[in-house]
Amino acid sequence: MCGRFAFYSPAEATAALFAVELRLEIEARFNIAPTQYVPVIRNDNNEGREFVMLRWGLVPYWAKDAAIGNRMINARAETVAEKPAYRAAYRKRRCLIAANGFYEWRKEHDGKTPYFITTADESTFAFAGLWESWKEPKSGEVLQTTTIITAAANDFMSGLYYRMPVICSGESGTHWLDGQAGFLESLPDITPDLKAWPVNRKVNNARNEGPDLTMPAGEVKSQR
Repeated sequence: MCGRFAFYSPAEATAALFAVELRLEIEARFNIAPTQYVPVIRNDNNEGREFVMLRWGLVPYWAKDAAIGNRMINARAETVAEKPAYRAAYRKRRCLIAANGFYEWRKEHDGKTPYFITTADESTFAFAGLWESWKEPKSGEVLQTTTIITAAANDFMSGLYYRMPVICSGESGTHWLDGQAGFLESLPDITPDLKAWPVNRKVNNARNEGPDLTMPAGEVKSQR
């Protein structure tokens, strides 16, 4: 699963990277957790793209209660096209969630050690995601939410965990937003090289923030 990540690149540079107009301020974050608002790039109604902040944890349009989103922070690539909670969004509401890296916890002799994973060149990337719009039955208030798609871990990530987020960069992000058929089956070819390092266990508490959370606390391991 992907349950914590960081995004701290200048928003203007990220907007340029993904060819989207920036109309909002985005704060650098180093410990983004479920139910918080995350930076999302999606197609708008004018055949362009927009940068928006959506709550992390997808609430299907048919849900009776928004609390269901707390359990839907990830969608499995293997079943996302068929699952009732995701299939409409998979067809019509794809998005990209901007990121610089994500955290995963590996079981070790003295407990679970958090690792920060990023691209080999530490460039900005995005997770493939879906978004949904839900209306609260009583108040009529509209809530827009998102989820991160995950897939089986590649050889590098399998040393840390058996799942990983679907990572897009550059052209692959465009293919995902444009609804390219078979995109998720092509992951071995589009996933960039990664590297990882252990970080301080302060990241375990979602209330902790700051760039020190991503600093290496041990050896950096790179994909070969």
